[in-house]
Amino acid sequence: MPEPDTRTDVGRWASASYRLRQPGPPEPVPERRKRSFFSKFCSCCKCCRGRVDDTDWGPAPGEVPGSRPAQPVIREGMLVVTGVDLMSQRTGPTRRAHHTDEFEYDELIVRRGQPFDLRLKLRQPYDPEQHRVCLELLIGPTPQVSKATHILVPVGAPLPGLGWSAEMTDSSDDSLTLRVNTAPTAVIGKYRFSVKTRSKAGEYQMPFEPHNEIYILFNPWCREDAVYLPQDDWLEEYVLNESGRIYYGTESQIGERTWNYGQFDRGVLDACLYILDRRGMPHSGRGDPINVSRVVSAMVNSLDDNGVLVGNWTGDYSRGTNPSAWVGSVDILLQYHRTRYPVLYGQCWVFAGVVTTVLRCFGIATRTVTNYNSAHDTDVSLTMDIYFDENMKPLERLNADSVWNFHVWNDCWMTRPDLPSGYDGWQVVDATPQETSSGIFCCGPCSVEAIKNGQVYLKYDAPFIFAEVNSDKVYWQRQADGTYKIVYVEEKAIGHLISTKAVGSHERHDVTDLYKHPEGSDKERQAVETAARHGTKAHIYKNKEWGEDVALSVETSEAITGQDVSIQVALSNRSSSSRSVALSLHLAPMFYTGVTGSTFKQENRQVEIPPGGAQSVRMVVSYPEYQPHLVDQAALMLSVSGKVAETGQVLAKQHSFRLRTPDLTLTVLGPAVVGQETQVQVVFKNPLPKTLKGAVFHMEGSGVSTPKATTIGNIGGYQTISFRHTIVPLRAGRRQLVASLDSPQLSQVHGVVTVDVAPSPGAQPVRETPARSSPARGSPARGSPAHGSPARGSPARQPNARGSPARQPDAHGSPARRHGRPV
Repeated sequence: MPEPDTRTDVGRWASASYRLRQPGPPEPVPERRKRSFFSKFCSCCKCCRGRVDDTDWGPAPGEVPGSRPAQPVIREGMLVVTGVDLMSQRTGPTRRAHHTDEFEYDELIVRRGQPFDLRLKLRQPYDPEQHRVCLELLIGPTPQVSKATHILVPVGAPLPGLGWSAEMTDSSDDSLTLRVNTAPTAVIGKYRFSVKTRSKAGEYQMPFEPHNEIYILFNPWCREDAVYLPQDDWLEEYVLNESGRIYYGTESQIGERTWNYGQFDRGVLDACLYILDRRGMPHSGRGDPINVSRVVSAMVNSLDDNGVLVGNWTGDYSRGTNPSAWVGSVDILLQYHRTRYPVLYGQCWVFAGVVTTVLRCFGIATRTVTNYNSAHDTDVSLTMDIYFDENMKPLERLNADSVWNFHVWNDCWMTRPDLPSGYDGWQVVDATPQETSSGIFCCGPCSVEAIKNGQVYLKYDAPFIFAEVNSDKVYWQRQADGTYKIVYVEEKAIGHLISTKAVGSHERHDVTDLYKHPEGSDKERQAVETAARHGTKAHIYKNKEWGEDVALSVETSEAITGQDVSIQVALSNRSSSSRSVALSLHLAPMFYTGVTGSTFKQENRQVEIPPGGAQSVRMVVSYPEYQPHLVDQAALMLSVSGKVAETGQVLAKQHSFRLRTPDLTLTVLGPAVVGQETQVQVVFKNPLPKTLKGAVFHMEGSGVSTPKATTIGNIGGYQTISFRHTIVPLRAGRRQLVASLDSPQLSQVHGVVTVDVAPSPGAQPVRETPARSSPARGSPARGSPAHGSPARGSPARQPNARGSPARQPDAHGSPARRHGRPV
């Protein structure tokens, strides 16, 4: 017997929770009503009797909602609907007012809580005294009125408490124009649409037609929606922008790459909805952004549920695509939807890029966030524990915790009615499969405000996320009796330069202050110790026996792949006496996840430091020394340990750095016009003395190029290559074309170019697309750019460039529910 499917168990989703029925007052005796006008024409069937009050449009007993013959029964005198005009044109006023005109779909796409118009085509004139009309919308395989998946909207009779309504705005001999209001809590997804009418001759039911399907999305422009975001420039950036920057590397060598989110490309919306279907998420729970974002965080990785992407950190990508080679989310999502199989392969920035695409596509404001020196706590201690033997040599078998050079996740904006007041706004979701949450590889949503204050008891997954950004690094040394003693606590080692793309520009915006109080401040220490009390090693802060008067720091020169690397270890003595330090330096290859390989270079030094003085030690690593050991991201880790002879102070430091890779140079060779071919020239120089074998070129850009992968072949040592690619732009406006080049010998090679696409000749422009500033080359900013801050007025899209007001008044006109302000 197959195991039962537990996905619809009571209690798994908030919408399916079990509530005991409480005894209530006795039901009142129904009032006697006069027989309606319609009953004298049809006294035998339920289709008319008892329904003239416009509140009983539901299915008759035994009728399955949505199952309707393609040829309905038509009797003389019925109000027959011969067709429906949903006014779904991409350039029309409805799509522009709902900010859905960029979707490459011809179907109607609207946002909940905001009105839209439609027109019914009739066989005879509409008479409000003789005719009744009801709109019918269904979603999911088993729609039910009680679960808000079967919506019946009588024209002129609002549904009490449901937020749906329809009013007549115009009529003619053969048409009826209606304004429809959707509920700000409506289930998101693709609805089937039909119309019922009643007249003296009986009830007419229009067949459900595929071309009448309606997509309804979250609405961050609507005050009553849980995802409401009040700032226009933030909406332009975090909902409507189709490209962005993802940061990687190390805190001292920040790299950046452009990512094509492509949330409006043809097929992406259906692929995103398929993700929810694949998980088996009940449609009745799809109106809650908390549930939706949590399911997305689980489904973007393939563990547990055959989700979108298979994670791979082995370095062997022969069966799929190197994660560094992806340039956007579109190719990944379309491939997953087309094949129904997980896509090979992804790592943290790929998971996060796809999550941004999915949630922006649904209408939830989302950004991609990078945390440098990101901890991975494996034992819920809320500390990063590093173990050494008696001689301060790392005990790798015990060092399960790791510190990633960088880790990428997402912030998404929503209210949190399931938490105490004060935790609305940005919520962390993380789709990279690291640890399980309630037995499933997912993470979040978790309030950023809760993380900042160490409130790790608030859902979801706050302990793990807090450890990623604000845990301490605790060094343990094995003693002669086999026990372990804390010899040093590094309090400022975790969670640095938390970064995201700035609003309205391509600068890096530092959001560390949202995640943690200033390092070393009383509030920051209080948050750490508050969180640690809920961990498995709450005792470590009770007896602080470690002290120091010798400080240790490490610096690395600009490191470029193919060149020698210089590392400098600096020691300073804050005491009034000389200090003698025995240092041990170990250099090993490192995956960006903090996992290290075997040490390939080791040096021991004896350093004398004068009172109040400083000394430095320099280590030079040649290309032939490190080249055979390089792994993904071309990162290395230097582990420094030492002991001060006079005081017994133990010194320990881990310093990671990466080797820079070159950029691709992209140049558009001619004017770009919608529907016409133009060429892009690509130039690349191999920085290595050896041949790059089997190089593959990837390129995509929303509105300008569908995803492409081209095999380039071998590229000789120090060779410069140049080739051309043909593109056919799909949408007018300022667009970005993103590319990468990948080979087993060299990865992380990226490029981007801005393309100004003109409308096709003879096309009537609907609106002007303002210019966006963009570099002509990929990944130009290496090192640490200046901290950006949110700018007003996104150059990517101006709010009032749509030919309609940037913010339409919501249909309900009441104050917003509890919500946070953008920060």
